[in-house]
Amino acid sequence: MRLSIKPLVLMMVGLLALGSCRSAGEFGSEPEQLVDRARISFQGMMTDNQYPGLVDLATRAKAIIIAPSLLRAAFFFGGRGGDAVMLVRGEDGKWSPPAFYSLGGLSWGLQIGGQSSELVLAIMTDKGVNAVMNREVTLGGDAGLAVGELGKGVNASTGMDMKSDMYAFARSEGLFVGVSLEGSVIHPRETWNQQLYGEQATPQSILLDRTSTSQSKAVADIIAAMP
Repeated sequence: MRLSIKPLVLMMVGLLALGSCRSAGEFGSEPEQLVDRARISFQGMMTDNQYPGLVDLATRAKAIIIAPSLLRAAFFFGGRGGDAVMLVRGEDGKWSPPAFYSLGGLSWGLQIGGQSSELVLAIMTDKGVNAVMNREVTLGGDAGLAVGELGKGVNASTGMDMKSDMYAFARSEGLFVGVSLEGSVIHPRETWNQQLYGEQATPQSILLDRTSTSQSKAVADIIAAMP
């Protein structure tokens, strides 16, 4: 069953991601626009006093995934999807350039509505980083990968058992309340990685080896914004 669902998930990701594309001023290419919107979204949530848990965890995270516009729509059969960037903190404490990913999933049942969310995933363990790096990973479906989903006002020091591999924070608008990532698929967006960093670019070369670089101002700005 899982194999037959994944093509539908990826198709829904593509359709919903098209709706999340917006201009970002001075940046001409779509990858740079996404990076700039991700920076703005991340800074906005980090300075929002309704998300103290994000501040606590982001300062200690091994990696951060930011989806500035995760769209969800449903009429009994539903889907969610959007483009995201991932940055990894090195052993020296310095952040990598962002690599591009897509995130999406499908759902069934009694559900009607729409929602737009800004999503930040704070990845706390090496297992979480490795799960996302180069392969397609299903949140809640990959054995041993624990994801904690947090709402407003939850402080990391008091509201969690700190045993999850990653924690999700969403700032949402629409008819749905909160955000559910169960069954969401995260996979590399290879064409955008290559468009910004060159034909040989991979998540490994961008995030860990750091041999794929870019002179883009959007890239420099998001690295500077990381905690």
